[in-house]
Amino acid sequence: MSAHLKQDEPITSNRLDKMKQGIIGKPISRIDGLAKVTGTAPYAAEYRVEGLAEGVLVTSRITYGEVVSIDKTSVMSMPGVIAVVDDERLTTRAAQGTANEAPQQDPRTVCYWGQPIALVVAETFEQARDAAKHLKVEYRATSGAPLDPDGVTPEEQEDETVNQGDLDGAMASAAHTSDVQVKTEGHASAAMEPHAAIAEWVGDRLTVHASLQMPNYNITELADSLGIEEDNIRLVSRYVGGGFGSKLGISEETVAAAVAARELKRPVRVVMSRQQVFQCVMRRSETTQRLRLASDEEGRLDGFGHQALVSNLPGEEFAEPVLQSSHFLYGGENRQLKLEVARIHRMTAGSVRAPGEAVGMPALEIAMDVLAEKSGVDPVELRLRNIPDRNPEEDLPFSSRKLAECLREGADKFGWDGGPRTPRQRREGEWWIGTGMASAARVHNVGEAKARVTLKSDGTAVVQSDMTDIGTGTYTIVAQIAGEMLGLSVEQVLVELGDTDHPKGPGSGGSWGAASIGSAVYVACEALREKIAQRVGTSEESMELRDGAVVGGKSLAELLDGEDLSEEGHYEPGDISDSHTASGFGAFFAEVRVNRFTGETRVNRMLGAFGFGRVLNEKTARSQCLGGITWSIGVALTEALLFDPVDGHLVNCDLAEYHVPVNRDVADVEVLMLEERDPVASPIQAKGIGELGMCGGAAAIANAIYNASGARIYHYPMTPERVLAALPD
Repeated sequence: MSAHLKQDEPITSNRLDKMKQGIIGKPISRIDGLAKVTGTAPYAAEYRVEGLAEGVLVTSRITYGEVVSIDKTSVMSMPGVIAVVDDERLTTRAAQGTANEAPQQDPRTVCYWGQPIALVVAETFEQARDAAKHLKVEYRATSGAPLDPDGVTPEEQEDETVNQGDLDGAMASAAHTSDVQVKTEGHASAAMEPHAAIAEWVGDRLTVHASLQMPNYNITELADSLGIEEDNIRLVSRYVGGGFGSKLGISEETVAAAVAARELKRPVRVVMSRQQVFQCVMRRSETTQRLRLASDEEGRLDGFGHQALVSNLPGEEFAEPVLQSSHFLYGGENRQLKLEVARIHRMTAGSVRAPGEAVGMPALEIAMDVLAEKSGVDPVELRLRNIPDRNPEEDLPFSSRKLAECLREGADKFGWDGGPRTPRQRREGEWWIGTGMASAARVHNVGEAKARVTLKSDGTAVVQSDMTDIGTGTYTIVAQIAGEMLGLSVEQVLVELGDTDHPKGPGSGGSWGAASIGSAVYVACEALREKIAQRVGTSEESMELRDGAVVGGKSLAELLDGEDLSEEGHYEPGDISDSHTASGFGAFFAEVRVNRFTGETRVNRMLGAFGFGRVLNEKTARSQCLGGITWSIGVALTEALLFDPVDGHLVNCDLAEYHVPVNRDVADVEVLMLEERDPVASPIQAKGIGELGMCGGAAAIANAIYNASGARIYHYPMTPERVLAALPD
C-alpha cells in the first residue's frame, strides 16, 4: 500500500506534538553509534567480497589538452597486474555540483590537472598503485588555458541578477555607507572517508557498494554512464564517512570499478587516495565579492548591493550561489545583486558544505560590521533594525523566522556588551582580546521522498529507504519519528537505509534530508495508524499509542494477530514553496585573542543561536550545530585550496597541508536552539540544520579580530601574515 502527501498548503496540525510515546526531540544517542565506534559498521571499501581485484586510478599530469596514447604494455609485465582499463567512460566527469546532471566533457580531453584518465587493476592494492605510477601516457598539451579567474571575462548568471531602484543614487545620498571587497579562497569537502567503490556483476546485474550521498540520483547517473537500465543496478551505501557535497554525484572511482568489473568478470575495488580526492573531486569555488550598503542616520538600510565572481570549468552549469541569502536577509529598497562565473581550468566546482551562504554570509556580515561602526549603531541592534517584514525582492511572507530572537537571546547568553565598541580595549600580556558577531541564514529545502514502514506481527517496526546517513544522525531521527507515531521505543524500530532496492529517499544534501525523509516516514505511519484505528473501531485522530499498545486497549501484537502491515509513504513538495520564503536563521558570537607580535588568532569561545523549526533530536541537532561552528573556524582562519600559478595543479592536496580545524583550534563552543513550528517547512515542522551552523560564523571571528586588534581584513582565511599586514601602526 502507499500513501501520498503533496504539500501545497501549510500544515498546522502538528501531529507529532500530540503523540504519547514522548521520544521525539529527545537527546537519544545514535542507534548506529555502537557499530561505528567498535568498527563493525562496514564502509564502502570494507565489504568482504570473494575474488576481489584492486584498482588504482591514473590521473592527468597536464592541465589542458588531450590524451594521445596510453601504453598498456609499459606495466602489464609488472607483478600482479591484471589489466589497464582506459575505457572512455572512466574520464567522463559526472556533474558534481548538482546530482543527476549529464556529463559535460569530451572523454579524451583533459580539462584539469589530476583528472582521471585510466585505471590499473592488479591482485593487490600495492601492485596496482606501483603500476599506476609507471604507466606511460602521451599527452598533447594546449598552452594558454586560464588557471585563475582574475583577468577572465566572466559570464553573468542572469537568474541571479536583481536590479531594483537606484543603488548608486542611494549610495551617493546615504548618511552612512559601507563599500567593501571581500575575497574567499576555495575549499575542499575534506570528508574523513575517501571516495571508494566495490563493483560486482552477477550476469547482467550490477551491485556496487559505494560512498554516496544520493543513491536515488546516483543510480540514474551510473545507469546512463554504463548504458544499462536502472533495474539492473543495486547501489549500497549504508554507512558514509562524511560527504559535505563531494559525494552528491557519481564520481570516477564508482564508474571505474563498474567498468573494470564487467570487463574482467570479477569484482573490483577502487579507493581514491587522499591526494586524488583533493585533486579530482569537486572544490568550492574561490570568490571575489563586493558589498555596498547605504543607510540613514540610524543605520536602516536604503540600499543593498552584493556582487560576486566565482569560477568553474567550461561547460559546467553549477555556479556557487553566493547571493542565496542576500536576496532576503536584510531590507533595502534599492537593490543590486549580480553573480558572474569565470571559466578556468581547475577541477570541477560544485556543492561543498553549505554552498552559497558559507562564503556569501561571511562577506556580507563584514560589510554590516563596517556599517555598524560608521553609523555608531551596535552590531546586534543594526541587524535587528534591518530585518524586513517580507522578502524584499519577491514580496513573500516568511514561513517562520527566529532571527530577532536568536540575536537577542544569543547576545544575552554570550554576555554581549552593547556599549561603544573601539578596537584594542582589552589586552592580556601579548594578546589583544575582542568580540564579534554575525547573523546566520541558510535557505530551507525539501525534496521528494519515499519510505516503507512495516509494522511486524510481533509489534516491532521496520523502516526502509535508500536514504543515506552521512554521519548526521538520520538512522536515529527516522527511528524516533516512526516510534513516536506508532507508540514504540527506538529499540523496537529497525531502520534500513542506503540500499536502492528500497524506496527512493531524498538523499543527503542541502540540509534537506531530515525534513524530507522524516515527512515520508510520517506519511507512512499516518496510514498505518488509520489501519490500526479501523481494527480498534475508533478514529485515527483520537487513538493514542504508547509502549507498543493502544492506550487503554490491546497491544499492537494482539491487534495484528500474526499479520504484518506495510505502507509506503510518499512525500512531495508542492506549490507552497512559491508562496513563502523558508529559511533557517541564527546568530553567531565569538571572542578571540590576537597576538600583537605574530598575528596569530585563537578563538576563545563561540556561541551559535539557531532557529530551524522542530528539533527532532536534541543531541544530534546540537552535534550538527557544533560541526557547523567548527567549519566556521576553518573558513575564518585556516582553510584554503592553493593552486600552482604555472600549471594549475593543487599544491596542498592532503590533510597535512589543507588545514581543517583540529581540537586545539576549537575551544569553548555553546549552542542555543530556539525551537519553533514551521507549518510551511514540512509536515513534521522541521527545517534543515546541518549547514546553517556555518553560514556567517566566520564573520563573527573576523569582526572579533578587528575589535581585538584593529586589523580589518577582507580576505579569508585570516592567516597570521594577513593579520600582521592589516594591523594599524
